[in-house]
Amino acid sequence: MGHKNKKSLTRQVQQVFESKLRIGYSKHKDKHDGISDNYIYSYSTLKTYIKEANYFVKYCKNKHGCKTLEQCRPYIPEWIDSRRHLSAYTLKLDISALAKLYGVKASELEIETPSRLMGNITRSRGVKKSDKHFSELRNADFVEFCRSTGLRRAEITALRGNMLAIDERGRLCIAVTVGAKGGRPRLAPIVGNVDKIKTMMDAAGNEKVFKKVPTGADIHSYRADYATSIYNQYARPLNKIPYDRINKGTGKRYQSEVYVCRGENAGKKFDKKAMLEASHALGHNRICVVGEHYLR
Repeated sequence: MGHKNKKSLTRQVQQVFESKLRIGYSKHKDKHDGISDNYIYSYSTLKTYIKEANYFVKYCKNKHGCKTLEQCRPYIPEWIDSRRHLSAYTLKLDISALAKLYGVKASELEIETPSRLMGNITRSRGVKKSDKHFSELRNADFVEFCRSTGLRRAEITALRGNMLAIDERGRLCIAVTVGAKGGRPRLAPIVGNVDKIKTMMDAAGNEKVFKKVPTGADIHSYRADYATSIYNQYARPLNKIPYDRINKGTGKRYQSEVYVCRGENAGKKFDKKAMLEASHALGHNRICVVGEHYLR
């Protein structure tokens, strides 16, 4: 993990996690011996940890120009803070993946998260009884697809493999033409593991990508994850946005391109240009919807 590492961050992540893979060994025995924290015992966990860690290192690369895992490490608290709007389960998963990546106990990262007990879990639109029977780990491909595309439930239900498109910026997108709210078509840029999403789409061909959409999946929270990913791609540091307007009443200069939340999120600030990118990707017309309901 030295500074002269010329491998990409995603490759560094993959190598670290693969070096910890311990298939065929007894996790129970290793836990008894006090060494289980050093290893990963299933391919599904490996896959999940790589995915979550890659979200983190891509954020560090785009936001801070990091090139090595050690350069990324100081930004763990900042990364977790940017995801406080997500469920307690997701935050715990983020921290577990990063603790495993850096070979430390989760408690050593000194980051407080809400309890993951079912009684304390709050989701974007409330906990439904069916949520208790939905496993994000068992439905990892579906969850990753949702977080990578930001589609609504009706849009995912109608989605077919031939609905890929390239937008004017050269980004691979989902052409949302069926099931869109208000009948408004859009191009939803794919984020995250673009190659994997393309493979899933290509494999479906002219058929539906998902024969059945899990009823217990919290689609809205995955759209929030997606919106946050889009926002982070384009967000400028708020202190770099110029003060370009003058309040005629007070004479004070202010930043017209900074959005200030109201209501329960009062005082939180976001880059309006980045919010607009997220808004268009989600299929909304107003950035206030993104600021008040997706970027919390």
